[in-house]
Amino acid sequence: MSVLVTKEAPDFTAEAVLPDNSIAEVTLSSYRGKYVVLFFYPLDFTFVCPSEILAFDKALSKFNAKNAEVVGVSVDSQYTHFAWRNTPPEKGGIGQIGYPLVADLSKSISREYDVLFNEAVALRGLFLIDKEGIVRHQIVNDLPLGRNVDEALRILDALQFTEEHGDVCPANWKDGEEAMTPTADGVAAYLAKHA
Repeated sequence: MSVLVTKEAPDFTAEAVLPDNSIAEVTLSSYRGKYVVLFFYPLDFTFVCPSEILAFDKALSKFNAKNAEVVGVSVDSQYTHFAWRNTPPEKGGIGQIGYPLVADLSKSISREYDVLFNEAVALRGLFLIDKEGIVRHQIVNDLPLGRNVDEALRILDALQFTEEHGDVCPANWKDGEEAMTPTADGVAAYLAKHA
């Protein structure tokens, strides 16, 4: 598996179903100046996937308040995405979610991000891309393991905190908590206080 952290996020242009239910091309690099939470999921009309998609949608205003866009990708076509969006959750759909779902029918995007499994579907990859287009965090789950959306928000908070303050965020750090100064004395002081 390739590690993309610290590298420029592979750019792509692909058809997507947008929040207004239209179908149009989306280019990843057009989001420069914003943070992007790019996540891959296996397939539409499946089991764990709708729980994740709806969880990201429920938290969308929190991501947007932090200048972050959420973009979902699977190997389904834009027409399958459209059908899934237009099926209510109580009937196995996802309803009118507020972020784009990108069609990766050729599987080229999944390959570029190294999440394509058995040349068939994408694993549950999540990539946090900064305002300059650099991947700052990635995590990949196996097919049956759903992601924690709160953790994606926590990592976004940590990235923005370190960018603003220069401090580093220790294990389990949450927004509003004390961070560490990245010096030997700073780390020693933090550890002494939180031992």
